[in-house]
Amino acid sequence: MADGSPIVFFNLLKQAGRVQQDSERVYFEIEGPISFSAPEDNVDVVIVPSNELKVTFMIDYKHPYLGTQYTWLPSIRAYEKEFAGARTFCFIKEILQLKQMGLIKGGSLENALVIAEPDISDADLKHLQDVFGYHKEVTVSSEGILNSHPLRYHNEFVRHKVADLLGDIALLGMPIKGHILAARSGHKTNVELVKKLRQIQKKQELQMIYQKTKSKEVVFDINAIMRIIPHRYPFLLVDRILEFVPGESIVGMKNVTINEPFFQGHFPGHPIMPGVLIIEGMAQAGGIMLLNQLEDPQNYVAYFASIDNVKFRKPVMPGDTLRYELSVISLKRSLAKMHGDTYVNGEKGCRRGLHGNDYKEECMSKIHPTAIIKEGAVIGNNCVIGPYCVIGEHVVLGDDNVLHNNVILDGHSTIGMVTRFFPLLYWVPILKT
Repeated sequence: MADGSPIVFFNLLKQAGRVQQDSERVYFEIEGPISFSAPEDNVDVVIVPSNELKVTFMIDYKHPYLGTQYTWLPSIRAYEKEFAGARTFCFIKEILQLKQMGLIKGGSLENALVIAEPDISDADLKHLQDVFGYHKEVTVSSEGILNSHPLRYHNEFVRHKVADLLGDIALLGMPIKGHILAARSGHKTNVELVKKLRQIQKKQELQMIYQKTKSKEVVFDINAIMRIIPHRYPFLLVDRILEFVPGESIVGMKNVTINEPFFQGHFPGHPIMPGVLIIEGMAQAGGIMLLNQLEDPQNYVAYFASIDNVKFRKPVMPGDTLRYELSVISLKRSLAKMHGDTYVNGEKGCRRGLHGNDYKEECMSKIHPTAIIKEGAVIGNNCVIGPYCVIGEHVVLGDDNVLHNNVILDGHSTIGMVTRFFPLLYWVPILKT
């Protein structure tokens, strides 16, 4: 345990010396602001671009001997002199609990700064002496430190937090170029921050492999996509990847033109993109996510396994732009389960339907306040639903439909587009047996 600071290990590494390497050092460069918050722990961390590693740190303990402390590391060159000697610290209640649990067997008042409570009694100090098996009396300094250890820096506690952060960030596996601004962060939240940085790092690594032309607006262009998935014209249905968080989410885009081969027969004079191809486009974007879990994705093919709860909300025509948004539900080496939405020119076109009266506020249709839309019904865009209309729970109503007053649609009904329902109509499909 040494003295509770990193300086002992730092000196051992210095004694071992350094060896010049042939390859150039690779840095994790922060391209834009990255934020991380853990509200339950009152932690906030922001990393902004910088030409070298810098750290600004603040701690804020509701304790009279600690309170608020602030420090900053202007350069890694200042670490040895200004931070490596900062010792770990804890509160007296914490070490008693850990000792009772059979932990901190190597811990003592000599390898950590133990902070006392302001009202600690002589009996408490005697109990602590017995717990640790000390022969000498345990004392408290004017700074609230047990055994009167003098502080090495006026703000030694927050400086040790910087040392903790640098050690945890080293788990990333490469040095960082960025300015880290942290408030009240500890090992737990530091590790979560590293996980988030690792996702960004994975994306950068994949871009270095597949994306030959660097662009801030595109993660993978069409050439990179064709290096990852085997699909080719006329069945390559994603043009670029706009956003990518490995293992979590992916956003793709498809520009739909009149030159698409399926428009020749679907339908002549009224070109509509088949819904199954919208689903296929989402699947291809999801396949990019899945295949990037593998070291050599070009040697594999992703297959569709199943699909459920699909709703088509808006027809896709030549000139439209599709935006596929997929989020991971579960992801294994050979199987991915995702939730996806497709936006048509910014509006959701393929999605699970909203339910019940949610439509009155969220869909693009005009719905009279006296109309009743039962939970489960699906309403398309640009519909007009008049007074006292009732739409049943199993009804699917397409786009651009008009229902005059007192229209009732019920049963397992699917209504297409551009249909007009006149007043007092009662619609229930008759099933022949």
